[in-house]
Amino acid sequence: MKKRKIADCGQEQGLELHQNFFNTLSEEIVFTILDFLGDNPLDKKSFSLVCKCFYSIEAVHRRAIRPLRTEHLPKILSRYPNAERLDLTLCPRVTDASLVAISSSPCGSSLRSIDLSRSRFFSAGGLSRLASECVNLTEIDLSNATDLRDPGAAALAGARNLERLWLGRCKLITDMGIGCIAVGCQRLKLLNLKWCLGIGDLGVGLVAVKCSELRTLDVSYLQISNKCLPSILKLPYLEDLVLEGCFGIDDDSLSTLKHGCKSLKALDISSCQNISHIGLFYIISRHEGLQHLTLAHGPPVTAPLAASLRKLTMLQSIKLDGCSVTCSALKVMGSYCVSLGELSLSKCSGITDEAFSFLVTRQKQLKRLDITCCRKITDVSLAHITSSCTGLTSLKMESCRQVSKEAFVLIGQRCNFLEELDLTDNEVDDEGLKSIGRCSRLIVLKLGICLNITSEGLSHISRSCSKLVELDLYRSSGISESGIVAIAHGCPSLEMINTSYCYGITDNALMSLSKCTKLHTLECRACPLITSLGLGVITIGCKQLAKLDIKKCNKIDDAGMIPLAHFSENLRQINLSYTSVTDAGLLALASISCLQSMTILHLKGLTLSGLTAALLACGGLAKVKLHATFRSCLPETLLEHLEARGCVFHWRNKPFQAELDPKCWTMLGDTLQ
Repeated sequence: MKKRKIADCGQEQGLELHQNFFNTLSEEIVFTILDFLGDNPLDKKSFSLVCKCFYSIEAVHRRAIRPLRTEHLPKILSRYPNAERLDLTLCPRVTDASLVAISSSPCGSSLRSIDLSRSRFFSAGGLSRLASECVNLTEIDLSNATDLRDPGAAALAGARNLERLWLGRCKLITDMGIGCIAVGCQRLKLLNLKWCLGIGDLGVGLVAVKCSELRTLDVSYLQISNKCLPSILKLPYLEDLVLEGCFGIDDDSLSTLKHGCKSLKALDISSCQNISHIGLFYIISRHEGLQHLTLAHGPPVTAPLAASLRKLTMLQSIKLDGCSVTCSALKVMGSYCVSLGELSLSKCSGITDEAFSFLVTRQKQLKRLDITCCRKITDVSLAHITSSCTGLTSLKMESCRQVSKEAFVLIGQRCNFLEELDLTDNEVDDEGLKSIGRCSRLIVLKLGICLNITSEGLSHISRSCSKLVELDLYRSSGISESGIVAIAHGCPSLEMINTSYCYGITDNALMSLSKCTKLHTLECRACPLITSLGLGVITIGCKQLAKLDIKKCNKIDDAGMIPLAHFSENLRQINLSYTSVTDAGLLALASISCLQSMTILHLKGLTLSGLTAALLACGGLAKVKLHATFRSCLPETLLEHLEARGCVFHWRNKPFQAELDPKCWTMLGDTLQ
């Protein structure tokens, strides 16, 4: 990169720059500083406000844009001429005029990626302009464009350099539309057609013939059969194939396959109800280079099926979630699959201590293990896991309630490399947490519905797990203020915390969390001791707060909304149901430009006029949940206006709900067993 002094930014800035220490830095050095700032928009905003030259250089350096409103697009696109990635997921309304503005902007020629997965109101005309003028586009995400039809798909064919395309849930596109894309976009390396129900064998077959460079193909839930499967498996570079929920593929179609795909590394045939162990045997025998295999919610996993896995000598990951697995199958897998890095048995029936222990004792390289809701395993299995799989980085064992509280000590004693641990709905107690505190690399810890833990246990976590980013304490009713204070002090990098239904949480707990400046998600519903004072303090300290759930915090009122509106500029989602917020508080929130989603059920102080004013004032709303009684009261013209802006209403008719005893969740789990 050519170096130059910042003083070259313009003669009119000369006087200011001669007085500025930063005028000795080259543009290259300033770019390096910007690279270290990361993706935090507040940091980049602060940087650009240092001086006029920094303002100009930051604009030239910026490569990714995520605007809040499409009406701001012309100004934003003009300021950032070198932008390569445009994320419009915060803009529910994107019209053809918006796409034309993007195409004709200074950054149009440099644009390589655009995300329209949460946007609506554009048509084939806008996409045609985008595809023809943004000649360097390599990535487009049109997932959830449920109104997109074949003309829109045909318009995409003009994007000749396209390499990655997502069309998930574009249900109105047919074989004709995808055929146009296949002919025009022959450089595609990734194509996602999940839930494109109008596409069948003809369209997928044409994609396989024309797009020979495909590496990743997702045709989940498409009405395809054996007619297009041979063409797919002839793709010379295909590495990842997802056939989830393809009911038209059966044993007979798989038995006719003469050749497999030698390059295939990952195969997902989850929820294929017409494929039995016979069909699986055929497809596995023709793809001996597979490294990742997903068979979730499929046929029973028996010994013959497990024996076919012996041919997959490079297998690193297998997912059998929701399958019925026999003991003999687990033992066969233990004999042949000894190099697994990931094993997922979530909600598998038939998992017992004897067979499972035999399997895990041979998995010395296992890094990720999921045994969620394997309700028959006990201390025996956990002992074998911790003694054999000492290199685990992720362990998920939600609702394994036959494991005693004493056994959880083994996790901390033997698995010190853990970064993710899910113990939701288990018998773990404070002694277990004391031991788990040795896992100093923990980033995610989930302790929801753990009724035996208290704040003392959390204090052990806080002393050693300083890297913790996510903590879930949902309905762990033994947690009080002191535990949260300890976490806030020992885990300054915390970004997400859930203390919902922890009735001992107070304002002091929220005040302590205000020191966790990276916090962006706070869920504290049904914490009756929290007031507007605590909420106000945390909003001042945690300016990155984006998601807030204070449902059933009935001591929070309008006084808490004022600081929230003033300091939480990044707030995008809020649940105010059952609080004491009135019209005034809701109107204050409407000033938050980022706010996109509100749930406002059972607010006694909310009037029709106040709701109407707030809805009109909140220009960026994309989703609102309201009680059904408001539907007939709100003017039809108002609803039409808001829907035209991109807002979707979800009407609920739930009666006022009384609180349940926390122990009822344990009793419910026992019933399910």
